[in-house]
Amino acid sequence: MNGPEIHLVVDPELRLFVAHERRNGRTAVTTDGSSTLGHVVESLGVPLTEAGQLLVDGRPVPVSHIPGAGELVEVRAVVRPQRIEGAPLRFLLDVHLGTLARRLRLLGVDAAYRSEDIGDPALATLSATEQRVLLSRDRGLLRRREIWAGAYIYSDRPDDQLRDVLERFAPVLAPWTRCTACNGQLTEADKQSVSGQLEHGTQRSYDVFAQCTECGRVYWRGAHHARLEKIVANAVHEFGDASDQAAPPR
Repeated sequence: MNGPEIHLVVDPELRLFVAHERRNGRTAVTTDGSSTLGHVVESLGVPLTEAGQLLVDGRPVPVSHIPGAGELVEVRAVVRPQRIEGAPLRFLLDVHLGTLARRLRLLGVDAAYRSEDIGDPALATLSATEQRVLLSRDRGLLRRREIWAGAYIYSDRPDDQLRDVLERFAPVLAPWTRCTACNGQLTEADKQSVSGQLEHGTQRSYDVFAQCTECGRVYWRGAHHARLEKIVANAVHEFGDASDQAAPPR
């Protein structure tokens, strides 16, 4: 670039996105004189999904602002909890976030996910069509203009990923109400009506069941229930009280 020079400061939370030489306070950036501030910020590595308020010489500006020579630009992190306007809060997760998708569903959060890789363009289009917040660790995917809303997942550990999403978006938790396999709603099921899907040992040992209204999968309080219950209890304790909600079996 061969244009105006600006000065840039990036919030500590966002410094992992920029080059090492830009992580310790104010640095100089040469712009082309015509690109928007949003474009400049993204070109430095920060997805706009992660940028909160943009300040120029201390005053808020839109991403469409054209930076001028000598301006001091501050890139703030998103304020948490982040409110998503215009549609009910729903998520779309990329192919690498299957465990996170299942845990969100376990908590009753609407989380669309496909185990096959449908490609970035299709994911971005689906986000826009269904007005879902796209969750990904792929910065390039989050830069696609057609996505409706998005968020970078900062950790590769499922426990931290779940905590990050719950802290950032504060979704309403309704544990044990969604199918972890397909995201459909669960309903109580009579043992006799689902007996054809149960092994003999399960029929003999359990009497309370739930079934997905979409895919028909049957749930009961099996061997993994204690582990799942711990995930639910930790999330509810930290991010929301679901004590008044009915708890179908798992």
